[in-house]
Amino acid sequence: MTLEKGANLRRIQLGNALSAFGSGFTVPYLFLYVAQVRALGSGTAGAVLAVFAAAALLVLPLVGRVIDQRGPLPVALVGVGATSVGALGVGVSDTAPSVLAAAALMGGGIAVIQPALATMIVWSSTTATRSRAFATQFLLLNLGLGLGGLLGGQIVDEHQPSSFTLLFSIEAVMYLVLGGVLRTVRLPKPGGATTGMSTTEADRPGGGWRQMLSHRAMLLLCVMGFVLFFTCYGQFESGLAAYAVEVTGISTSTLGVALFANTSVIVVAQFVVLRLAEGRRRSRIVALVGLVWTVAWLAAGVSGLVPSGQAVATALLISTYALFGLGEAMLSPTVAPLVADLAPQRMVGQYNSAFALVKQLGVAVGPAVGGLMAAQGLHAAYIVMLVLCSLGISVLALWMGRHLTAEQDNPSVAGGSRIIRTGGPSVQPGADTTEGHAAPPAGATAVVHTAS
Repeated sequence: MTLEKGANLRRIQLGNALSAFGSGFTVPYLFLYVAQVRALGSGTAGAVLAVFAAAALLVLPLVGRVIDQRGPLPVALVGVGATSVGALGVGVSDTAPSVLAAAALMGGGIAVIQPALATMIVWSSTTATRSRAFATQFLLLNLGLGLGGLLGGQIVDEHQPSSFTLLFSIEAVMYLVLGGVLRTVRLPKPGGATTGMSTTEADRPGGGWRQMLSHRAMLLLCVMGFVLFFTCYGQFESGLAAYAVEVTGISTSTLGVALFANTSVIVVAQFVVLRLAEGRRRSRIVALVGLVWTVAWLAAGVSGLVPSGQAVATALLISTYALFGLGEAMLSPTVAPLVADLAPQRMVGQYNSAFALVKQLGVAVGPAVGGLMAAQGLHAAYIVMLVLCSLGISVLALWMGRHLTAEQDNPSVAGGSRIIRTGGPSVQPGADTTEGHAAPPAGATAVVHTAS
């Protein structure tokens, strides 16, 4: 990796960590703020969360092509502006229409920022360094959220709406700081020679959604991604929290300890896991995540069966959150870099946006299903469903691995080289790369050796 790329990457990661720090001030208190502090009711608070998801689902199918055409930096700056204005709007809103409008602007802005930043990380890294880059990003994101939540808890006062306005103002400012940091990043122009492709190939029109849907490995990755986010992130604030309180019988304060255990494991284990994952097949690592989460959900199920000895039940439930953290640490250096390595260089933004859309769907559907099953008292069925989902992750990961090239599944195989065409199998020099993913004759892989 060149010194310029390394500097760009550090700036992107710093800016994202600072914006996560700002988000940490408000994320834990959004529902409380809308429902009780502004006295708009739980229905409006739930609608705000739904608007966040709806705005993201509306924006994500469109933003990828814009990223590939205009570059990720200007798209990220537009998202930063929208998010900052939306956050400030939520902080000063005292009516349902105004808070919903501000939430829509904020949700759409965040949805724009995510694939744009992911594409910037791809442009600022190599195949050999990409896993570490995304792992570091994930670690800093969690540190920022955790520290922001900790400090926000010292400021917030549910009897003082102005304290919440302060929290949202801090978040708005931190997103502007992200924008300021990103303005210092110097990325190559879209389609330039530094992308690792010839200018001629980069300028060819992309196939868009049709091409992605015909790309078997990407399609399997998206299906698996939906199950991943449905099974873990989609349950944290709904089904799992309800199960912990209603079935396991832990207090809400202990639930906070469990969430802290989740974040702590991510922070402590991230680089240990990264070191252990280097040189190993990504599909096998994700399959192992499915098994780890299977154990996590079994521990949660057993915690609800312990008739006495609350300490044992509590320990099991906290272990569930800790095991989820271990799985998350294993995913960060595998899944996001794999999306980038599957994408043709001219479609990196579209592939990142497609996967972000899948993520948003999983996070949106998960709470709806988990909350409904909890409300119906279907606790045993809930655990069984998620155990099966976790096992399904392992099956999908191994199936996906059969459709990956050796370099895509294990970047160390390339020996420090960068694949010119990463979106599917390589092709012979001079062959048409605009249609399909037909396998080339043996030995046709073309590589460009780069400094790493």
